[in-house]
Amino acid sequence: MPYPEMMIHGMRAELASLGIEETKTSEAVEEAVKNTDGTLMVVVNSVCGCAAGGVRPGIAMAFQHAATKPERSITVFAGADIDATETARQYFTGYPSSSPSIAFLKNGKLVKMFERRDLEGRPPQMIGQALAEAFDEVCTKDEAAAG
Repeated sequence: MPYPEMMIHGMRAELASLGIEETKTSEAVEEAVKNTDGTLMVVVNSVCGCAAGGVRPGIAMAFQHAATKPERSITVFAGADIDATETARQYFTGYPSSSPSIAFLKNGKLVKMFERRDLEGRPPQMIGQALAEAFDEVCTKDEAAAG
């Protein structure tokens, strides 16, 4: 049974306020994966304390301070957007389901993954720095493919 929307509304709003698109259906996830030119960041949001204390604030810090950012960012909520979360996780090949987690996709292929174990127990500053470094690493359009 999914979490009640009333319980998670504020947790959703934290990411939405950063311009991260909520994708509550499988179709919305598929549309984002298929129609993003460049890097797509997929955030699997969660009710857990590490999401509240580290991950969401860390994402905000990365977005605030990074010079390079993903072309598009979406979020699914584990335990609420059941089908959408399952669809997103199908792209995370080689990684077990974990929430929270943050994946980076290019052309539907996973290029970088932060699992819960990479995020849990870390302060937001450390997560923000790791994400900013990931943005620099993976958030560049493929110039060779464009030419």
